[in-house]
Amino acid sequence: MNIHHTRTGRGKPLLLVHGLGGSINSWNTISPALAQTREVIALDLPGHGQSAAQADSGTFDGLARSLDDWLGEQGLTAIDMVGSSMGARLVLEMARRGRAGAVVALDPGGFWKGWERTFFRTTISASIALVRALRPALPAISSNIAGRTALMLQLSARPWALDPALIAQELKALADTGTFDALVSDLANGANQHGPANTDAPIVIGWGRKDRLCLPQQADRAMAAFPTATMHWFERSGHFPMWDQPDETVRVILEATDTPALH
Repeated sequence: MNIHHTRTGRGKPLLLVHGLGGSINSWNTISPALAQTREVIALDLPGHGQSAAQADSGTFDGLARSLDDWLGEQGLTAIDMVGSSMGARLVLEMARRGRAGAVVALDPGGFWKGWERTFFRTTISASIALVRALRPALPAISSNIAGRTALMLQLSARPWALDPALIAQELKALADTGTFDALVSDLANGANQHGPANTDAPIVIGWGRKDRLCLPQQADRAMAAFPTATMHWFERSGHFPMWDQPDETVRVILEATDTPALH
């Protein structure tokens, strides 16, 4: 399977799995720090970034299948994993399947119920429609404090403080993800994520107190599904802790994955 990925740094391998509409670049705020002590492997999920979509890449189950298959092909079974948003749900699913080592899941999707499903679908669909309409002007809008605040308020607790280049890059990736609409529909209407984890390695679920997409009350359901996990609250973060609180995120990841590699 041809999934675009990069490897940087040296040390115990660590896999980074981005969220819906993201790419390898979504991790740029923390990957250099992680690469100081880890071999960081970051991938573009099928249908994202430089990885072509597979026939089933418009569904969560399809992405999970692709990731599972790719881990086997690369000999990366039991690798430590970090995921964000939809990617956080994917790494929890790999833990459930017994395919992961230590796992850090940052603001995972898949734990909503009732009106929260409609909230997710309608707000994210409205956001992507706006981003597509504004696509030619995204660099200019992102460089303006008011502009990036308006576009990123649902996803960041401090959108005005984010790097304009990061915002322009992420919004362009959202607009360019051809499977985005299909995935939103599948995620909003599909089954919730099930546990528990089939691993003895640490599982950490991190959640931003100011997450306006995967709402903080969903954390209790995530912990119920994965009862052996540890919860970490990012008190000053929105949906993406690696953007709002990068130093804290690096610390949480390294502490969760500091067990020696097995040979």
